[in-house]
Amino acid sequence: MSLKAFTNVFAGNPLDRMSDRRSDTAWLAEQMDAPESLGLVLWNGKPFVETAKAGGNQIAYLSARMARDLAQTPERLLFLGLWQGTAVFAADLDGSADPADGPLEGLGRFEDLRMIAMTLPGSEAGILATAKSMFEWRRRHRHCAACGQPSEVAEAGWKRVCSSCKAEHFPRTDPVVIMLAVKGEKCLVGRQAAWPKKMYSALAGFLEPGESIEEACARELWEEAKLKTVRVRYHSTQPWPYPSSLMIGLIAEVENDDAQPDMVELDEVRWFTRDETRAMLRGEVADANAPGALAIAHSLIKAWADEDPA
Repeated sequence: MSLKAFTNVFAGNPLDRMSDRRSDTAWLAEQMDAPESLGLVLWNGKPFVETAKAGGNQIAYLSARMARDLAQTPERLLFLGLWQGTAVFAADLDGSADPADGPLEGLGRFEDLRMIAMTLPGSEAGILATAKSMFEWRRRHRHCAACGQPSEVAEAGWKRVCSSCKAEHFPRTDPVVIMLAVKGEKCLVGRQAAWPKKMYSALAGFLEPGESIEEACARELWEEAKLKTVRVRYHSTQPWPYPSSLMIGLIAEVENDDAQPDMVELDEVRWFTRDETRAMLRGEVADANAPGALAIAHSLIKAWADEDPA
């Protein structure tokens, strides 16, 4: 099946990132000053949106120059790329005063991205996820990791350079393996006590240095559920801007069904047949809920449940 059939929420950013022009300050200035160039705004990590005519939400675009004026400094600006030749910039605002009650009054409102992601066009959720991840990186990496001195923004927001030792720093993405363990006609899901009541999901964990994706999958399944992995197949990925992860979705065939929760990451594990899994996805299992459609875990579970076992 075509990979584009599995475009998870926050994937599918349609912008041409134009990474080869990020160091071209004259070209960037020209794009910023172009009257047709667009700007979007985040305030304390929340995107500025408006109600779409057809319902749901959409990005409340401003002019790029207005976004620049709101940002006040290049430190808070990011060049996102081109949309059919039109430049798109993002501004990062913070503080306690809601700009929607000030300079942006009447133009839209700020909403939590996770709460509204499913109401946005898929392409716009991808654009906002990119901006949110980048601004979170900026907030967390304001000082040089080599010498501790302040760093400065460069290449339209996509690089930071130490003002002292000149070390260059680039955005980081933290890879996470998330896998649905399967044995024959059953799949395994687990839950943590801190999760919403009755919520079960696929198992997951961060990829460690010097580890392949398959090795991380096998390690996590053993650590969390004492399951030995036989083979692993790729399903899809999902950018996850909390703060900046890449979820790598996998289906993992395991040796047996003798699963045991580690009581650290997981408090409970359960096996579901395909029919039971389909019922859980429909909300028809009284004591178990599947992850919402926002999460790649939902896509993994649904993909396996809908497979033809033959």
